[in-house]
Amino acid sequence: MIAIMDYGIGNLGSVKNALDHLGLDNVITSDKDIILSADKIILPGVGAFSDAINTFRSYGFDKVIDEAFKKNTPILGICVGMQMLFERDYEYGTHEGLGILKGEIIRFNDLNNGVKYKIPHMGWNQIKVVDDNPLLKGLDGKYVYFVHSYYCPSSSDAIAMTNYAGINYVSAVRRGNVYATQFHPEKSGDVGLQILRNFGEL
Repeated sequence: MIAIMDYGIGNLGSVKNALDHLGLDNVITSDKDIILSADKIILPGVGAFSDAINTFRSYGFDKVIDEAFKKNTPILGICVGMQMLFERDYEYGTHEGLGILKGEIIRFNDLNNGVKYKIPHMGWNQIKVVDDNPLLKGLDGKYVYFVHSYYCPSSSDAIAMTNYAGINYVSAVRRGNVYATQFHPEKSGDVGLQILRNFGEL
């Protein structure tokens, strides 16, 4: 069973619908015991990092994720759910993340080499797989759906990179049993469904 963590922030319904479509047993829950007894965990997230991480910690979910990480339970972070797993973020100040993944989250500038581009980065873009892994197996060069204004420029845990307006950034990561994507698999059509299927088969 896959537990989708409910802390009041995240695209819970779309994630559940995608898992239901794949026939993967899942539940949306804020119950710590259910989360820790699950076979796998999904950590979704949308909106501002500071709101998400503060709410997440108010639920005591930082300790839950740490315990699940140490138990070797497969975890998938999505969008802000990925960003919270890093060490820190600079959205409206400096905010400490969960520190499971190596790296920091910064904002896209609206200019790159004098060329203005749109923020947030919204829409379909390509992933370049840079490290063999079961989550993205066979999906190098595929297109997935992004909505974000902040990004991780580099990480030793990167398994995929993406280029937006000439900026290369981390679009997927892995550290042991923890995986995460900056993009939204649940909004990424057949490619996204394959990623969720791959996660379900870990």
